Amino acid sequence: MQKYTTDLLIIGMGAAAQLGALYASEENPDIDILIATKALRGKGGCSRMVQGGFNVVLNSADSHEKHLMDSLKGGQYINDQELTKTLVEQATPTVKELETKFGCFFDRSSDGTIHQKAFAGQSFDRTVHKGDLTGIEIVSRITEQVIKRKIPVLEECRAVDLLLDEAGTTVTGALFFNVPRGEFVVVEAAATLVATGGGPTQYRFHAPGPEKSADGIAMLYRAGVEMKDMEMLQFHPTGLIVPGSVVAGALLEEGLRGAGAHLFNGEGERYMQRYAPDVAERATRDVVSRSSYLEMINGRPCAEGGVHICAKHLGADFVLKNFPGMAERCQQFGYDLANGVVPVSPTAHFFMGGAVIDKNGKASLEKLFVAGEDAGGVHGANRLGGNGIGESCVYGRQVGKALAKYLAQKEHRAVVKTRVGMPEEIMDNLTAPLRRQNGEDPFALRSEIQEINWNKVGVARQGDHLEEALAEFSEIRQRMDRMCVKGGVSYNMQFTTSLDIRSMMDTSLIVATSALERKETRGAHFRQDFPKQNDEYGLFNIHLKRGEDGFPTLAQKPVNFTYKTLQECQTYRK
Repeated sequence: MQKYTTDLLIIGMGAAAQLGALYASEENPDIDILIATKALRGKGGCSRMVQGGFNVVLNSADSHEKHLMDSLKGGQYINDQELTKTLVEQATPTVKELETKFGCFFDRSSDGTIHQKAFAGQSFDRTVHKGDLTGIEIVSRITEQVIKRKIPVLEECRAVDLLLDEAGTTVTGALFFNVPRGEFVVVEAAATLVATGGGPTQYRFHAPGPEKSADGIAMLYRAGVEMKDMEMLQFHPTGLIVPGSVVAGALLEEGLRGAGAHLFNGEGERYMQRYAPDVAERATRDVVSRSSYLEMINGRPCAEGGVHICAKHLGADFVLKNFPGMAERCQQFGYDLANGVVPVSPTAHFFMGGAVIDKNGKASLEKLFVAGEDAGGVHGANRLGGNGIGESCVYGRQVGKALAKYLAQKEHRAVVKTRVGMPEEIMDNLTAPLRRQNGEDPFALRSEIQEINWNKVGVARQGDHLEEALAEFSEIRQRMDRMCVKGGVSYNMQFTTSLDIRSMMDTSLIVATSALERKETRGAHFRQDFPKQNDEYGLFNIHLKRGEDGFPTLAQKPVNFTYKTLQECQTYRK
C-alpha cells in the first residue's frame, strides 16, 4: 500500500478539478497539489464529452439578470439562489480567463467577437462553443496548463472512499485503487477537493462514458456528507440508440434542436408541437425527455424503439458545417444526420443533486470541498443546457481561489491523522470477492441495477414502482456481499465492475428514496401518480445523510428565496 501526503488532494480531472488546481496554484504557489484521476490525464470524464457549450453573458443586449431568471425558471424555483447567482455572474470573467489565461479559443462571429448560439430554455442566445466539441477544447487546453505547471497526477487511480479522522467529522484524504498496478494507495491531505463528475451510468441508456459510475457522489454519501436534491436526475432527450454498443445513449447535443431540428414519433408526427406548442423542440430538457418517453411507452415508438430526430430540412451543408462531430459519430453507426433521420432516446445524463456546498465549495465535513456535478443546488430541479460545463468551470475557479486562501492559514495546513485501521478495513471489504471461489457475477448485477433504474426510477416514476425498486435494491445489496471475481486485480474488468456496483448501488438508493419522498412533479422529477407541479406543497429541498444502517435519513428544508421572490419566479416569461 503506497502512501502520499500533500497539502491539497484533488479527486478528478475534469474542468472543475483542473481549474481548481490551476487557480489554487496561481494564487498560492507554495501549496503542494496532487491530482488523482480514474482515467488518463485529459482523456476521461464528462467535461471532455461536452458538445454544446458554455452559457455566459457577453452581449450588452443580454444580462446576468436574464441568465439568472432563465436558470431559476428552468430549475422550477428550488435552486440555491446564492449558488445560481454566483454561476451566472462569475461565468463572464471565467470564460474570458479561459481564453486569456489558459489558451482556450472559442468560435467567432464575423466581427471577431465570441460567437453565441441558441440553447433551449434561454431568453438570449448566450452559449459559447467550439463547434460541437467544446469540452475537448476546454479540457485539452487546461490539461496542457496543468502539465506546464508540473502539478503531479496519479493516472488510472480511482478513488474508492474518503478517509476520516477518529471523530468522523474531518476528511483526512482518500483511499485509491491503482488499476494498472493492482495496488491500493492512501493519500492524506490538509484539504480535499472532490470533483469527479457525476455519471449516472446506473441506467440502461446513459450519456457518460463507461468509466463513470458516480463514484464521487457515492463516496460523499458513505462519508456522511450532507446531500440534497438527489431525486433530480436529468435525462437528456437525445441519446443515440446503438443496440449492443457501450456508446448507446451518447448525446446528440442540444444545439441541434436549438438550430431547428425536429422530433418525430413512429407515426411520423412531430409530437413536440402537441406537448409544448409555443417552443416545440426548444422546450427544456425535462419537458422534451418526458414527452419522448411518453410517446415510446404509449405505443408510438420508431422502429428502433425510441423516436427520430431529423435535421435534413436545415440543409446538409449547414448540418455538416455546424455539427461535424455529431455527424461523424452518427456516420460511425450507420446513421446519416445530414440527410436522414436518427433514432434517439432519453438518456440518463446529469445529477442536479449532490453535496450541500457554499459558493466557495465548502461542504459539511471539515477540510472537504466539492465542485462540479458532485455538488447540488445550482440547478434546482432541472439544468439548462450549457449551464453544466459553466458550473464546472465557474466553481472550479471559485473553489481554487478559496482553497488558496484556506491553505494560506497555518491552522488549516495541518494534516489530520486518519482513524487507525480505516484504510485496511475498506481494502479487506473491497477485495473479499477475489477470495471467493463462487458467487454473484458483477456484470450480471450491474445489468440488473441498470434495468431496475430504467424501468422504475427513470424518466417517469410512481410510488409503487419506487417502493418495488427500493426492495430490489435491498436484495441486491445483500447479493453484493456474495460477489465473486476471478483472476488478479491488475486491469481486471470484473474487479473494477465490482467497485462500480458499490457506487451505483449507493447512488441508486438515495435517488429512489428521495424520489419517493417528493410527491409531486417538478422539473426532471416526473411522478405519474402526482403529475402536476404543486407550489403550495413542493417548495422544499430534500436533504439527506447516511444513517447508521447505511440507508438515508431525509429532511425537507424550505427553499430560501434569497434574491428573487416566488412570485417573480412564477411570473417570469422568457
